Amino acid sequence: MPEPTKKDESQPEVWSLGDGQAPEDLDKQIENPPLSTLLIEKPQSGSISVGGDITFIAKVEAKDLLRKPTVKWFKGKWMDLASKTGKHLQLKESFDRITKVHTFEMHIIKAKENYAGNYRCEVTYKDKFDSCSFDLEVKGWRCPSCCFALRLPPRRPDTLALLCGAREPKQEEVPEVDYEKIAFMYGITDLRGLLRRLKKTKKEEKKSEAFAKKLEPAYQVDKGGKIRLIVDLADPTVELKWYKNGQEIRPAPKYIFEHKGTQRIMVINNCQLNDDAAYSVVAGDEKSTTELFVKVLPVNIVKELEAVKTTVNERIELECEVSEEGAQVKWMKNGVEVPTGVRSRYRVKAEGTKHWLIIDDAMKEDTGTYSIMATGGTSESHVQVDLKPLKILQDLQDMKILLGKPLKLHCEILPINVPGRWYRNGQLIQPNDRISILHRANSVLHDAGDYTFVPEGYSQSLSAKVHIIDPPRVHLEALNAPDNTVTIVAGNKLRLEVPISGEPAPRVVWMKGERVIRAETFTDHTSLTIDVAEREDTGNYKIVLQNEAGEDTASVKVKVVDIPDAPGSPLVPEVGGDWCSMTWDPPHYDGGSPILGYFIERKKKQSSRWMRLNFDLCKETTFEPKKMIEGVPYEVRIFAVNAIGVSKPSEPSKPFIPLAVTSEPTMLVVDDVTDTTVTMKWRPPDTIGAAGLDGYRVEYCIEGTDEWIVANKELTEKTRYTITGLTMEDKILVRVKAINAAGESPPRTTQHSILVKEVIEPPKIRIPRHLKQTYIRKVGEVVNLVVPFVGKPRPKVNWLKDGEAIEPSQVSIRNSDCDSIIFIRKAERKHSGKYKLTVQVEKHMDTALLDIQIVDLPGPPQCVRIEEVWGVNVALDWTPPKDSGNAPITGYTIQKADKKTMEWYTCLEHYHRTCITISELVVGNEYFFRVFSENMVGLSESATTTKDIAVIMKEGLQLKSPEYIDYDFTEAPKFTQPLVNICAIAGYNTTLNCSVRANPRPKVIWMKNKIIIVDDPRYRMFSNQGVCSLEIRKPSPFDGGMYTCKAINDLGEAQVDCKLEVKGFWHVPNILELSSSNSEDPSQICCYRHHGLQSRSSSSFAVSDYVSV
Repeated sequence: MPEPTKKDESQPEVWSLGDGQAPEDLDKQIENPPLSTLLIEKPQSGSISVGGDITFIAKVEAKDLLRKPTVKWFKGKWMDLASKTGKHLQLKESFDRITKVHTFEMHIIKAKENYAGNYRCEVTYKDKFDSCSFDLEVKGWRCPSCCFALRLPPRRPDTLALLCGAREPKQEEVPEVDYEKIAFMYGITDLRGLLRRLKKTKKEEKKSEAFAKKLEPAYQVDKGGKIRLIVDLADPTVELKWYKNGQEIRPAPKYIFEHKGTQRIMVINNCQLNDDAAYSVVAGDEKSTTELFVKVLPVNIVKELEAVKTTVNERIELECEVSEEGAQVKWMKNGVEVPTGVRSRYRVKAEGTKHWLIIDDAMKEDTGTYSIMATGGTSESHVQVDLKPLKILQDLQDMKILLGKPLKLHCEILPINVPGRWYRNGQLIQPNDRISILHRANSVLHDAGDYTFVPEGYSQSLSAKVHIIDPPRVHLEALNAPDNTVTIVAGNKLRLEVPISGEPAPRVVWMKGERVIRAETFTDHTSLTIDVAEREDTGNYKIVLQNEAGEDTASVKVKVVDIPDAPGSPLVPEVGGDWCSMTWDPPHYDGGSPILGYFIERKKKQSSRWMRLNFDLCKETTFEPKKMIEGVPYEVRIFAVNAIGVSKPSEPSKPFIPLAVTSEPTMLVVDDVTDTTVTMKWRPPDTIGAAGLDGYRVEYCIEGTDEWIVANKELTEKTRYTITGLTMEDKILVRVKAINAAGESPPRTTQHSILVKEVIEPPKIRIPRHLKQTYIRKVGEVVNLVVPFVGKPRPKVNWLKDGEAIEPSQVSIRNSDCDSIIFIRKAERKHSGKYKLTVQVEKHMDTALLDIQIVDLPGPPQCVRIEEVWGVNVALDWTPPKDSGNAPITGYTIQKADKKTMEWYTCLEHYHRTCITISELVVGNEYFFRVFSENMVGLSESATTTKDIAVIMKEGLQLKSPEYIDYDFTEAPKFTQPLVNICAIAGYNTTLNCSVRANPRPKVIWMKNKIIIVDDPRYRMFSNQGVCSLEIRKPSPFDGGMYTCKAINDLGEAQVDCKLEVKGFWHVPNILELSSSNSEDPSQICCYRHHGLQSRSSSSFAVSDYVSV
């Protein structure tokens, strides 16, 4: 069929029952179809016969695509074939990774008549779209007549009239029919488009200038008939062209063109189905269109089929005659179409109007109802095929045969090709590789019995009896035991089942040596059972079979295997720090199976839990356990393993303790050298095991020899030893070994030789850091100062106090080779002063100066007096004490007492000034006041009390106030307590304190090295009642320098400086004062300050001594 012309994509495609264009599209210019953007290979139209297969292929190139495109297959315009897939329609897709091409296939399998029509393939990818239409022609089908198969809806009576020329039926007489289903069944792919075109043909057209009379909207003609298409021209000179489905018609014997005046006639002879199409005639710029419908007449059956009755192997012919030659008919058997292929038993023959169905060799299965179907009717007939009568020429004979001989059962019947079934003892015999219907080879005992042959389809049967004779035999090969040896594990049950054969059943005897053993015998086997196998059951067993046909014997060897005996107790010849080596002897009896290996277990002597050391079998009789705890006693034991199992454990070994020698001593250095001695010192080993350390052995070797001489005959526990008896000017090497129960450690040897000669070393005093600044102690405390020094030979030591010799009765001095100790059992204030230490070795000398300060409690303040009383306020004034206790006064404590009770209450502590105003007193009471002085040691032992009484007058009393002269209290800033130089410890917070007096209140500025400290998180600044503090958080050596406190007001400014030195973190402050909390709980003691800082506690606890780092 020609491919339909594509229209504009904006308009839907409309298809007729044929394949031409819609009438209204013929006058449009045919455009070239757009180039495909996705399809590189389009499916092509094709034709097949009914029952054939066809494949349509579409290919899409995927080089520019990120994913697989979407493909849909349609029939007509509205049927999506994705939902119709099954055994007749399959959709497949594949992708070639080399060529980057997607292949989409539509397989139509065993096509039917209604599969013919127009199909379409659509490809979509994102915003791209491509489609292609193609046709499928199914040969051998005939378009049914419209009036024969098609009914149109009652709302379109004119359509039915146009197609069939019949009268309009009444609406109520038309039954409800699924017209789309009928149209699809008969290959009409676009019924709705057909109805739309028929509707448009009724529209009245405007009067044509070229045609006086146009073609009729539709024409109908019978198949094989002739039709005349006539138009009347208004202008006979106009050139006229005829078209069929858009293609121009040329003059031919089928198409004849006639001219009669203004009439133009086209005659179509012998109309066939392919002439069913859309026709048009073009005159100038105008066109007239019509449609031609070819009507197919039904084929009727003229001569009916006749019934047939015959027997098998005969020829059957069914004959029928129809009303038309070459008509297509269909043969059916029992409602199913008869196969007429090359390999089919059925043959179809047609001559003119006669048709035959031929079966050459009839079978019983051919019985049934046969029918022939034509478009105009159906004819049926019954065929009966019976069997021929059975005749026995030779019956089966009874047989008696030896076992193993060929067995053949033979019979002869007529008809000779009748199939049948063989039975033995009523059971159907199935043919296999040993049995066939014709013969049987190598007969067995099971072949004995009653045999019956039953011809298929007959009630008669043939029978015979077969008897088998067999001598006895023992079938040891069924044991599947090499060399007929059966192995059994001791303690298990042994059951030997040996197959036997023989007809009649033989007598069976079991023997072990000369002894007959009881056994069980059955028809096909004999069984020997041993309930509990033991080692004694090992041996050869003989089986004897006897029957009337003969005798047979066989031997079976039974081997009883067991687990091996326990190995010998293991020996531990060598022990290490966390390991040991062990050996053992193999077991005396291996259980009848080779020893595969050993398992080793160990446990602590005090424990009862054994731990396995190896999970893989140890093949040798030696093993080295590891990862033991040093110093813990252990025991080990062994298990032997064979193929049967694991033996009992061996006896445990003797307890042993893993011990390791220590590591070598460390840091071996020369401590002293004289003309005849060398003193060495070292440090203990880094690793000392559970064996501990018994001592050290010192050895030396004179340079130039290889002999090491032991310096100490007995071990020394000290880490210092002097080698004596040496010769001056000799050079020696020294080594030290650590000794314990496990042995000697590796030696530590000096790297260089040592010259035996004393060397003069100039003296050098190593002053501890805490003695480089003033050493402060309280009265009554112990002073114990150790000043180390070096020098050789032993230096001479001399002490002076303030340039004078020290009295031994006041201060004790003890000197040694390396240090000098100054000791004062009970310090007094007179012990304060500058102490000078001189160390001298021959002409070499070194000196050091120590400043010792002994502090005591201060005396009471002087002259405490009441300056003024007004309201509930009292102004007090006093002078500092004469005795400050050899330490700065850090504050005052003011107390009050009511004259009535004389109980003293503290008003204020740690007050720094010498004047104060006490307020909030009780009106009407009389008060005494007293003041304690305070230094770094604590409060004075006594206080100074006011001589006068402060009377707080009651309200209502008239007091004549004296006249006062106004006093100007304003003053420029003045520091009453300066900053002091301080030495801080790196990593520990420190505080700088001073006090200033000024009115109005001054602005306080802190500076470091003349640079103002602003918003630095390392510093915190406080100002309370004139006391200015700067706290430095965890100072480092970089925080050292010159610090300045500057006070400024409107009347002037003042500043004080101090130097801060930050030492290393390991330095211990020279004096720490421990202060308790206000609750006076001695258990809550905290480190409060360095010297020079003011205490905020009412009581203090002194530290009697400290540890030097």
